[in-house]
Amino acid sequence: MLFVAFGALVLVPLLTGLDPNVALFGAGVGTLLFQLITKRSVPIFLASSFAFIAPIMFGVQSWGIPATMGGLMAAGLVYVIMGGIIKAKGVGIIHKLLPPVVVGPVIMVIGLGLAPAAVNMALGKSGDGGVQLVDGSAALWISAVSLIVTIAISVYAKGFFKLVPILAGIVSGYVVALFFGVVDFTPVQNAAWFALPNFTLPEFNINAILFMIPVAIAPAVEHVGDMLAISHVTGKDYLKNLDYTAPWPVMA
Repeated sequence: MLFVAFGALVLVPLLTGLDPNVALFGAGVGTLLFQLITKRSVPIFLASSFAFIAPIMFGVQSWGIPATMGGLMAAGLVYVIMGGIIKAKGVGIIHKLLPPVVVGPVIMVIGLGLAPAAVNMALGKSGDGGVQLVDGSAALWISAVSLIVTIAISVYAKGFFKLVPILAGIVSGYVVALFFGVVDFTPVQNAAWFALPNFTLPEFNINAILFMIPVAIAPAVEHVGDMLAISHVTGKDYLKNLDYTAPWPVMA
């Protein structure tokens, strides 16, 4: 779960021009709070959502980073409201509003919407295709090996290894990248051991807020899909077994 989410966690800020360190810090704090509140009952790691890539890019270009951050805070309030509705109405409302026939296509659309960025990055370019970051032939080898290993592990692996195809793809791609000399350790050597992320103080622009609030619906659907996937892997129905009559939602 960590390595699957880590790709999105780092890629989203890189594609949108935000600071990955802030995303890492926020994801860490959010995950710790989630595990504390749910008493470690759901094995999940909270990270960035690909659904926010295009809205954030548009928001940064239109209103700047502070206003976009304010809009994202407003989107966060939508999740608080949704949580209150689920607590009041019960978990059954999720299945009524977001059945699998809705969750599946939304997640597929999010993935397909990222296809252009994936193709550009596989060719060694930036996500928008505007900058050539790595030699094209080397990038193709790296991406091809990562893809083939990920598919092979997903299809042919048995037991625990069948659950880590993304990790296998990351490791194999990294090894190939080292072979081609693409990895530069200089920033790691020069980085401070301890430092604060470059936080941006949010500004509350009504246009950015109204633009971001509807976007919050897609990641909510995505989160339900994640819960269903984890339930399938672990053999536990986390949506069904949550006790929403408790002060905090915990496993019944």
